[in-house]
Amino acid sequence: MIDTRKKQERAAIIGIATQYQKIETAEEYLDELSFLALTAGAKVVKRFMQRLTHPNPRTYVGEGKLMEISKFISEYEIDMVIFDDELSPSQIRNIEQEIKCKILDRSNLILDIFATRARTAQAKYQVELAQAQYMLPRLTRMWTHLSKHQGGIGMKGPGETEIETDRRVLRNKITKLKERLDLVDRQNITRREKRDDKIRITLVGYTNVGKSTILNLLTKSDVLAENKLFATLDSTVRKVVFDNVPFLLTDTVGFIRKLPHQLIECFKSTLDEIREADILLHVVDVSHPGFEEQIEVVNKTLFEIKANDKPILLVFNKIDDLKEPLSADPFADTEEIPYIDRLKNTWMAKENTPAIFISAEKKMNINEFRNVLVNMVQSANSSK
Repeated sequence: MIDTRKKQERAAIIGIATQYQKIETAEEYLDELSFLALTAGAKVVKRFMQRLTHPNPRTYVGEGKLMEISKFISEYEIDMVIFDDELSPSQIRNIEQEIKCKILDRSNLILDIFATRARTAQAKYQVELAQAQYMLPRLTRMWTHLSKHQGGIGMKGPGETEIETDRRVLRNKITKLKERLDLVDRQNITRREKRDDKIRITLVGYTNVGKSTILNLLTKSDVLAENKLFATLDSTVRKVVFDNVPFLLTDTVGFIRKLPHQLIECFKSTLDEIREADILLHVVDVSHPGFEEQIEVVNKTLFEIKANDKPILLVFNKIDDLKEPLSADPFADTEEIPYIDRLKNTWMAKENTPAIFISAEKKMNINEFRNVLVNMVQSANSSK
């Protein structure tokens, strides 16, 4: 019997620690890149890290490190190499001359994940547009095999002609996708105007922090929620009523550091849900070692899309995964203080007001969470 299962691709991931970065931070970035690779379906078998003042403009890493990577790739039959930053077309071309396997950068990998997870027509259009915009300046690398193997007289003209043809096709595709998305945008605007009388609360946050789990918990729905990056791409809107107080709750795509700018541009409709919300619930995975930086990434993105001027409730999720209890006073008798109260006395709560601590999966502190939401909706209603 023939095994028709698709072979899992083996990958090596590459990162650098710059002069302004701790090596631990760069390693954490590689952890995230490894998780992205896993989400895409690849198995990471090796990671390379190099300390540099800045990325090498020719090859991202140094020439010596590139030779080390190339040797490992050929010895262990690696299918792809993934770099933790967006590579320029010239960097990709130079790296391909040394490394004989598939070369991806972080942006390319994220776009691939988005492509496999897009479900609605709108999400598919958005991802297709982002991929086309990413590919346009990189078309020349598709024709490097002509100069490598059959270069010389008779090859330059046809190669250039083919590249120009591909560029024209790609530009036409970009134009058509933008037109389709403009039509969807107008339909979405009409749809949002029809629900203008209700307070809109939108879930935002880093990817994989539990937004969809919270939506499912509060609305008793069955939106996909799994332990993978970018499980949700499409905006999901549900009506919620707590204590006879109705509001609309929306889940949105998660943010991530080094998010390809093409995606921010293309996901305009999804981001409009954030911009037009009355209240934002900024969900944070408090058990993640880099949650503070994740908060900064989300805040920066909210600022970039001009949505940082709204009432924001910081929702510290996954408190059940905290490795040790947190206390503001190391000498306090923590046995006598309830766990949630101890969390309320930490620097996290004091520096991020208003804030609440919950576990959506274990249903911890959900009643207080509901009460806070009701109060915020009533306040928003009274100020309308």
